[in-house]
Amino acid sequence: MSTDAQLGARIKEFRAARGLSLDGLATQAEVSRAMLSRIERGESSPTAQMLNKICVGLGIGVSALFAAAEAPASPLARHAAQPLWRDPASGYLRRVVSPPGTGSAVDIVEVEFPPGASVGFDNRRMDRACQHVWVLDGTLELTLGEETTRLEQGDCLFMPLDRPIRFHNPSARPTRYAVILHHGARP
Repeated sequence: MSTDAQLGARIKEFRAARGLSLDGLATQAEVSRAMLSRIERGESSPTAQMLNKICVGLGIGVSALFAAAEAPASPLARHAAQPLWRDPASGYLRRVVSPPGTGSAVDIVEVEFPPGASVGFDNRRMDRACQHVWVLDGTLELTLGEETTRLEQGDCLFMPLDRPIRFHNPSARPTRYAVILHHGARP
C-alpha cells in the first residue's frame, strides 16, 4: 500500500472513531470535502499544511497518522522502522522518531528541510500544544505570527502553538532539525 493510501486509511479510521462524517471533518479541518475524500481514497498526496489542518480537525498530532494502528506499543523505535514522509509541496522529509503507542503526550520528529524551502501552519486551534525546535545542522528561520527568529546549529526555540508559524530554510544547503511537540497543557 502506498504512503498516500496508508495516510488516507488512517485519516478515515480516526474520522470514523470520532463519529465524524466526511462533511463534519471537512468543516472542523477547514478543508474542502472533495479534497478530504481524495486524500482518504489515497488519490491525492496531502501537503504538510493539509495534514496539519486535518489533524487539528481530528484533535490528534500528525505523528498519530504515521503510527501503524496494529503495531504493538514499545518503548523502542528502531531507526529503520521509524516512519518517513516527504511533503510534496516543500520537499521536506519528516521522520517520526518517538515510539508509537506509548501514550506519551510528547512526539519527537526529525526534519530534513531542503535549501530555500518554506512551509507554514495555522496553529491557532492548537492552543494547548507547545513545541521545541532544535536545529541539529544548518539554519532555520521561524516566523511566529509577526516575529521572525533565525536559528543556527545548536539553537533551540520553545513556542506555544497558538499562532500561525512559518518554517523557512534561507540557506543554500539542507537544514536538519528536531521538533519536540507536547500535546498537553502548556507550562
